[in-house]
Amino acid sequence: MHKYQIISPDGFPIGYGETYKTKEEAEQAFDTWKQRYTQQGYYSSNKGRIPLDELRYHCELITIS
Repeated sequence: MHKYQIISPDGFPIGYGETYKTKEEAEQAFDTWKQRYTQQGYYSSNKGRIPLDELRYHCELITIS
């Protein structure tokens, strides 16, 4: 059975390393994680500021077997 994780633009797993049973659960966790940055309006990365509407394109969904 596979598990999934989303990696932030800085290379760290979101959700403090939690894994998710489905891709849908991982995407829902991403949406919750992204809400933490709503007030400032962007995600501050080592690569610079990333607008929230572009943040998902800078993250990676990985499969853990």
